[in-house]
Order: sequence, then structure tokens, then C-alpha cells
Amino acid sequence: MLILHAMSELPTIVLTGATGGLGQLAAVDLARRGAHLILIARNKARAEDIRALVEATAPQSTVKIFLADLSSMSDVRRVGTEIAATHPSIDVLINNAGLHAFEQRITADGFPIMVAVNYLAPWLLTQHLRPALIRAAGSQGEARVVAVASEASRRHGRLALPEDLTDTSSFTALGSSLLYGKSKLLDILFIQELARRLEGSRVSANALCPGFNVTGLGRELRFAAQLERLLRALRIGDPAKGAGIIVRLAVDPEFRGISGGYFSVKGGKPLTPVWPSGDQELQARLWAQTERLLAA
Repeated sequence: MLILHAMSELPTIVLTGATGGLGQLAAVDLARRGAHLILIARNKARAEDIRALVEATAPQSTVKIFLADLSSMSDVRRVGTEIAATHPSIDVLINNAGLHAFEQRITADGFPIMVAVNYLAPWLLTQHLRPALIRAAGSQGEARVVAVASEASRRHGRLALPEDLTDTSSFTALGSSLLYGKSKLLDILFIQELARRLEGSRVSANALCPGFNVTGLGRELRFAAQLERLLRALRIGDPAKGAGIIVRLAVDPEFRGISGGYFSVKGGKPLTPVWPSGDQELQARLWAQTERLLAA
């Protein structure tokens, strides 16, 4: 079993989206490696199920559950504040929770659902936990932020800021792919700007593509279960590999000191994200617009 030499022997890891899919697999793997887990979940019953699974497979680990709806920015603020108050030092934050909606839904805050869950929630949660990450880096030598992005970002249509952050126009199931890809492009832009803002802190920030997996993200499809069985039969998509690259970026020594990168599920190789992700002026503008939007 790989021990977490890159950090403390028992690092504290915050993980969203752990009640199913890639997040559940990653949580179990991290627990087996000796991590203490802080899981943010919306559903209490499913959260208790993953707690029981982790404790049964990795009794040396501990699991703490914080309940929050990541589509609600007030809930994200609350849970971020609660975690920071009870865990002043955090070694790793993994923003894994994601949603591919096949029709438009508007959150209580008035945001489009995919932008809220896939981009705004990770941005806001990271800001609340940033001091705890910097504190861990000072005592342990490093800390990490990991964002689960996607190569779907290559099909994002036209990026328009700040309009895309609040555009609640309706869309069809077919048109949903462009908006999902756009939300993942926003994640990559965020990670690149965050990496720059964390320079000198020994906190790294990287994004990854976990490959195509119907697990979790495809849960809104009526035929998701059948599609997942078909893909497994055809050996297309492997959730274990997707979870594996999440875990590697979170804890493996090979990624120590690397920041601002975007990595593939295929061997952890670096990916060059689609333009305009390389535009530093756009990254900074997105950050400032997001900050103003959430402050309002």
C-alpha cells in the first residue's frame, strides 16, 4: 500500500461528490492510504453509507460528514466556514462534485444550475478553505487543490463574460453539452489563476480530466444505468482510472511542486487545455467578475 510520504502520514482531505461515482472510489482509495476524510454531501443517508463503507475498508481512517447543497451559495459559505473553524489545517481540497443537467434549472440564488455546481461552488469553497490550505503548507511543506475538469471543455461554444455566469436561458438535452463544456472550461481558467495567486505559498492547484464516465454525471439520463452497463461491456470508460488520477494528483509525490497544470486520465500526462484557457488576462477577469458576482 502506498503511504502518503508527500505530506504528513495522515493528511486531512476535503472531498466533494463522494457519495457515488468517481468520488466514492477516490474516497475509499484515499482512506486506504491513511487519509482523514472530510466529505461534503447533500444527502445524509448516502453520506452515512459512504462513511460506513470507508470505515469498513479502512478502519485506520476517520470520516467526518458535512451536509450542504452545492447549488446554494449560502450553503457553500456555511459549510466552508464550518470546516475552516473545526479544521484550521487542511492538506488537500478536491473539488470533484459535478453535474451535467439536460435541461435548465435555476438555483435559489438565480444562477444556472451547471455554472453554480460545477464552477461557482468550487470557487467559493476554495476561498473559504484557502487559509487552512496555506497553514497546512507551512507546517507540512505543501498542500494541494485538485479540480475535476473535463475534455468536454473543448466543446464550449462561445465564451462570453460575465454573461455566461448568469445566463439562465433554456436549452435542449442536445444543447446541454456545450454548456457543460463551458462550465468545465471555467474550472480550468479558475485553477490557472488560482495557481498564480498561490505562488510562494507552497499550495499547488491543478485540474484533471477523468475520462468519459457515465457514473455520477450521467445520473440525470433516464437510461443512465443501461448505458453504464453497455459501456462496461464494451470496455469504454473506467471509473477506477478516473478515480485513480484524482487520487494521484491529490497525494502522489510525483506531482509535488507542480501547479497550474491540467492532466489526463491516460497515465497522468499533461494536457494543453483549449483556448482561451491560456489567456492570463481572461483568467484574471473571470476571477474578478466571479468575486464581484458572489459578493453581490
